[in-house]
Amino acid sequence: MNTPTRKSRRPRRATAALGAVHVLLAVPIGVGGIQKVLGDPTMVDMFHDIGAGQWLRVVVGTLEILGAVGVLTPRIWGLAALGLSGVLLGATVTDLLILHASPLPPLVFLALASTIAYARRSQLAQLRSRATPAGHQQAAADAR
Repeated sequence: MNTPTRKSRRPRRATAALGAVHVLLAVPIGVGGIQKVLGDPTMVDMFHDIGAGQWLRVVVGTLEILGAVGVLTPRIWGLAALGLSGVLLGATVTDLLILHASPLPPLVFLALASTIAYARRSQLAQLRSRATPAGHQQAAADAR
């Protein structure tokens, strides 16, 4: 009988845990983004308090929706998590310095996004190598 060894179970558990992190980040961030874009009164009031204008609410909401979809899209997992990390860093600073609110919610999401970006760092490295001139030449050579 061929039974899986303890060593072979760890990667599956780690993969499942990382998948859960993707969902735990994508769902609330996506819902928040939709609320921002649709003009939920709470979001409108919050961005009024920030004082940057309602255009920022739409931009942040759009970035959150795109990031949430991206975190669930295998080809761009790492890139989406990195982008969401930037949005969440901005949210943390805004909560602390402008809204004088608890930075805990965006910090928790920032930790999740950073975990995904770190776990998908090899994907980010591949994207970076393709973006360089040498990477373009290598990709063209590989295509031949």
